[in-house]
Amino acid sequence: MTASGPAPAGTGPAPDSGPAPAGSGPASTGSGLASTGSGLASTGSGLASTGSGLAAALRAALDRELGDAVRLRRELHAAPELSGSEYQTAARVAAALGEPDAPQVAGSGRLVRIGPADGPCVAVRAELDALPVVEQTGAGWASANGAMHACGHDVHLAALAALGRAARSVAATDGLPAAMLAMLQPREEAYPSGAKDIAASAAFTTQRPAAVIAAHLQHQVPAGTVSAAPGTVNASVDDFEIVVEGTAGHAGYPHLAVDPVPALCQAVVAVQQIASRRTDPTHAVVVSVGMLQAGQATNVIPGSASARGTLRALDPADRPLLRDWLREIAEHSARSYGCRATVTIEESEPALVNSEPLAAASWPVLREAGFAIDTSFRSCGADDFSFYSPVAPILMLFVGSGGTVTLHHPKFLPADEAVGQVATAMLAGYLAALTLLLFARLFVRLFGESRQFGESCQRRIRPARYPADPIMGDGGSRRAVHSKTI
Repeated sequence: MTASGPAPAGTGPAPDSGPAPAGSGPASTGSGLASTGSGLASTGSGLASTGSGLAAALRAALDRELGDAVRLRRELHAAPELSGSEYQTAARVAAALGEPDAPQVAGSGRLVRIGPADGPCVAVRAELDALPVVEQTGAGWASANGAMHACGHDVHLAALAALGRAARSVAATDGLPAAMLAMLQPREEAYPSGAKDIAASAAFTTQRPAAVIAAHLQHQVPAGTVSAAPGTVNASVDDFEIVVEGTAGHAGYPHLAVDPVPALCQAVVAVQQIASRRTDPTHAVVVSVGMLQAGQATNVIPGSASARGTLRALDPADRPLLRDWLREIAEHSARSYGCRATVTIEESEPALVNSEPLAAASWPVLREAGFAIDTSFRSCGADDFSFYSPVAPILMLFVGSGGTVTLHHPKFLPADEAVGQVATAMLAGYLAALTLLLFARLFVRLFGESRQFGESCQRRIRPARYPADPIMGDGGSRRAVHSKTI
C-alpha cells in the first residue's frame, strides 16, 4: 500500500497470474508510551503509543507474508465449507499459523496464541464458514462444490494467517508486549452462533482477552476507506414466525370455512407500521418478512398459514418494543378475520457496539497506513461478533471493497489486494488495543491500583453504553455519534 492509499479491492474475478502485494501496513502510532497527548482516545500522536519500533517491525513482517497469504486465500476460496463443518478449513489455517494441533473450540473452531504465554492478550477474529451459494465468478480458482465464500471470509482468514505469522516472527526476535490470540471462529453465518459459544467457553476466557478485534470487507464502504466508527455499528436481530389458524374448508364454499390466508396477508402488511408509525423516525429499525407458507392445493382453504421474518434495531431500547408491537398487530389483525395468531420470536445477536477508545486509538494507525477513515457507516446488518462484548471491549473495522457487487452475491470476488488491506486493518486494531493496554499498565505503575483507578479504567476502556438492555442485559452504546469522515 502506497502513501496515497490502499489499492482498490475490486469485485470482479482476480487475475490468475499471481498475487499483487497489498501494501506495507500501518506505520507508527505515535512517539512513545508516555507521550503527553490530550487524552486516552486522542486521535493525534496518542497518549499511550505502542511506539514506532514495534509497529514498523510488524508492518515489515506482514509485508513478507502477503504473497503466501494470497495463495492461501485462493486455496480456501476453492474449497469452502458450510457452517458447522469447517474442520478442514480450520486445520489449514491453523497450520498456516504454525500450530496445526491448536486446540479446538466451539466444535470446528481453533484458538492460536502467539507471543507471551502469560498475561492478557488481544484477540483477532476471522470467520471459517462459507454460504450455500453456487459461485458465478468465473475465476480459475472458483468453488465447484455448491458452497461459496461470498462474504469475504476467505480474505479474512488469509489476512489473519498473514498477521499471525508476522506477529510470531516479531515475537521470536523482539518480543510482543501482549499476546495475539488468533481466533478461527465457526458458524458466523448460521445458528447456533459460533461467537456466542466461544465467548462462553473457558478455553477463550482463560486466555484473558483485553480486547477483541475483527475486520470485515464491506462493499458499501469505498475502496481505500476503513470505517472505524465508535458506538453501535450493527443492529440487534430477532427472527420471528407468525402462525395464523382458521378453519379449513372447500375453496368453493369460503363462507363455511375461516380463511387464514387473508388474515395473514393483512398482518404482514400491518406490521410495516412498526417502522413507519410506531418507532421514533430518527431510530433505525427493520421489520422484514421473507417467507410465506399456506396450503398445498388451489381448491382447499388451509387450516393455517405462516410468515417468517426478522426484527432489527440499532437502539437496544427499541428491541423489546418491536417484539411487543409485532405480537399486538399480528394477534389483532388475525382476530379481525375470525382467526387466531401465535407469534414466536427467536432471540439472536445483540447490537454490535464498538468501543469508543479502541475506535479512536485505531485512527492514527489507519491514517498512517494510507486509509481514509469513515466514522459514519452503520447498518442494520448483523454479526455475531457482538457476542464478545460482555467479555472484553470490541472493535469491528469495515474495510471498503467498493464496487456494485454486494456481499452474499454469487459474483462477489474481491481482488487479491484485499488480503493485505484487511490484514493491515487487523494490525491497526491490535496496535490500538496495545496502546490502551500499555497505558493502563503505566497508570498502575505511576499511581498504584485502587478502586478509583479500576472504576476509571472501566469507564474509559469500555464503550459508552445505553442503559441496560432489558432483553440482553448491559449493552448498546450512545447513539449521539456525529456522522463524519476524518
